[in-house]
Amino acid sequence: MKILVIGGGGREHALAWKLAQSQRVQRVYVAPGNGGTAADKRLVNVNITEPEALAAFALAEKIALTVVGPEGPLSQGVVDVFRARGLRIFGPTKAAAQLESSKAFSKDFMKRHGIPTAAYETFTDIAAAHAFVDKVGAPIVVKADGLAAGKGVVVAATLPEAHAAVDWMLKPEGGLAVQHNDVPRVVIEEFWARPSWSRPTAWPPARAWSWPPPWTRRTPRSTGCSSPRAAWRCSTTTCRAWSSRNSSPARKPASS
Repeated sequence: MKILVIGGGGREHALAWKLAQSQRVQRVYVAPGNGGTAADKRLVNVNITEPEALAAFALAEKIALTVVGPEGPLSQGVVDVFRARGLRIFGPTKAAAQLESSKAFSKDFMKRHGIPTAAYETFTDIAAAHAFVDKVGAPIVVKADGLAAGKGVVVAATLPEAHAAVDWMLKPEGGLAVQHNDVPRVVIEEFWARPSWSRPTAWPPARAWSWPPPWTRRTPRSTGCSSPRAAWRCSTTTCRAWSSRNSSPARKPASS
């Protein structure tokens, strides 16, 4: 079979590298790929990024499965485009991908379904955002609503840092390269000084497969920060515990 991996980062290189090891796979294309994938004789870079063009390529090359790595194509609806053409693709739809592409959407989703999350407010009006910062005080967290290549969060230790972050994210001349969903928007939330756990889980039929959960502790930098500092850990004890019970009966996720 032929496989297409969408993306151009190290994550996509790792996915393509592993997929190419299968005896069932004849060729792995990477779109657009990078220098590392170009140097791998088992992989073929394809300079295509638009969802419609990717789908046309998959049809022409009889791609059996497409795997999407980055959130950008997912937020553009690449999965919807492929499904509409009857193509097999691994990844969430555009609607589901809002959990990643919109912090306002994800916060509202958690609040709606009773998932613990820091108290927050969402703003498109810059004056209202500044007034809220003054009301709540620091430390405080300011988040750009859209995709910002990992640079859309400021953990502000002081009020001046928080106000600067609001200007940076909402003012047209602010300079933050955010892919806004419709209008410039920020989520401002209370600061939690505690670890953050992630549980990678796949939902195939009948069972849910989980991997050891890494955790991150985010703290403000002493000089102010344009993005939070994160320390990732997964203790040996935790990994062993999760590895010993790496699957469990699947439970249907709550609908949005």
